[in-house]
Amino acid sequence: MSDQVSQDFQDLKDIQGSLDSREIPIDKVGIKGIRYPVSVLDKRRGLQHTVAEINMYVNLPQEFKGTHMSRFIEILNEFREEIHIKSIPFILDRMREKLSAQEAHLEISFPYFLKKEAPVTRSPSLMEYQCLIAGAKSSRGLDIILGVQVPIMTVCPCSQAISEIGAHNQRGLVSLKVRFKGFVWLEDLIEIVESAASSPVYPLLKRPDEKFVTEIAHQRPRFVEDVVREVTQKLLEHPDIVWFKVAAENWESIHAHNAYACIERWKKDYSSSISISAKECPQS
Repeated sequence: MSDQVSQDFQDLKDIQGSLDSREIPIDKVGIKGIRYPVSVLDKRRGLQHTVAEINMYVNLPQEFKGTHMSRFIEILNEFREEIHIKSIPFILDRMREKLSAQEAHLEISFPYFLKKEAPVTRSPSLMEYQCLIAGAKSSRGLDIILGVQVPIMTVCPCSQAISEIGAHNQRGLVSLKVRFKGFVWLEDLIEIVESAASSPVYPLLKRPDEKFVTEIAHQRPRFVEDVVREVTQKLLEHPDIVWFKVAAENWESIHAHNAYACIERWKKDYSSSISISAKECPQS
């Protein structure tokens, strides 16, 4: 780069860094919806490579007009080989440093694929689960939330009890978010949710598998209330989970509405241990 071009760049005005007279600080400012390759810890294979949608925010003091959006991308590029749950604290530290911020927030949403065998024929296929890692860090501490969305099948206990033949059933979606100490595998969270349903959902079923799933599901009727309570029981027993939010929504097959239930809990002695919240994006 010539000296003249370098001088021209130095002469460019930094509008974002200029003063703002309104004296209103902004809680979160940054970039949203950038797609980027990431690595996810895989319980069976070590690492799984996927493509995530990433949101990155920092707080903006009242005296500054704007933030420097390009610096968020530069930070992603710095960590491009190491974007996974164990690197989240370091990425947040770098965001605070590079953007001169007190708080940093990072949200990573991604599809995660598990090999799943049909229950009778053992036919293998890949099942997709939508997952989330949300991190926040300030001088008050570090907060990380791990989340999964798990499709399930439920059979209605009421329909089964009042009908002479059969019962209506439907697919549903369970959203689970946890705070934890130690380490928690995505696979373990998925297993907890699926075990609370009438039946898991499978990507591939042959006729013997379909017969099995139908019959076993009707032996395990579940309201959405049953699903969130079953998940809650298992999470309360989990030694590494300190907070959770579990929500179940059924896409009802005979009603013009969906059924919904939600439980959010801190375990005893942990509710005051985290002083900064990983603020969720609206669609989470």
